[in-house]
Amino acid sequence: MAIPAHPSFVVSAGIAALIVWRLYSRIRRTVGRQKLSNVRPWITICFFTWLVGMLLLGSITNTAHAAAIAGGVLLGAGLGVFGHRLTKFEKTSEGMFYTPSLHLGIALSLLFIVRIGYRAIQLFYFSSEPVVWPSANLSGSPLTLLIFGILAGYYVTYAIGLLHWRYSTRAHGTGIAQGPDNT
Repeated sequence: MAIPAHPSFVVSAGIAALIVWRLYSRIRRTVGRQKLSNVRPWITICFFTWLVGMLLLGSITNTAHAAAIAGGVLLGAGLGVFGHRLTKFEKTSEGMFYTPSLHLGIALSLLFIVRIGYRAIQLFYFSSEPVVWPSANLSGSPLTLLIFGILAGYYVTYAIGLLHWRYSTRAHGTGIAQGPDNT
């Protein structure tokens, strides 16, 4: 006879499976040649800008948290400009394509995965008390917010760079715009 699984275990396993699937999708998308979407850059810009704004609003009483988010966004914006310069762009008869920097994409993904893993281990393994999510500390630690700010700043800046490339390529009618091998 099978032992029925506890509902909280089923929910936790489902959330864990969803996180693993999303991480796999994210890493797979950031390391190869991609077709430039009409809507994905806009969704990225709107979503991450909104999320950073909400986190800043929630951190208004905690200057360390607000500074961590703002500092992370600035660092991420710098990485976004750097990553955009390392990207290979091409315009073909099938559409517009870009290939992001493999090393930068993997490094940012690993930074995110390691921090999420560390926080999960810290909350569930080393905590002797039941896990409770207090609403006053929902924004997390300054280090987590810094890393989130880096990712958000990078994704928004990179998406803006993709839109800039799309519109400048259409305006000038050029083929391959830039990249590490053809600048």
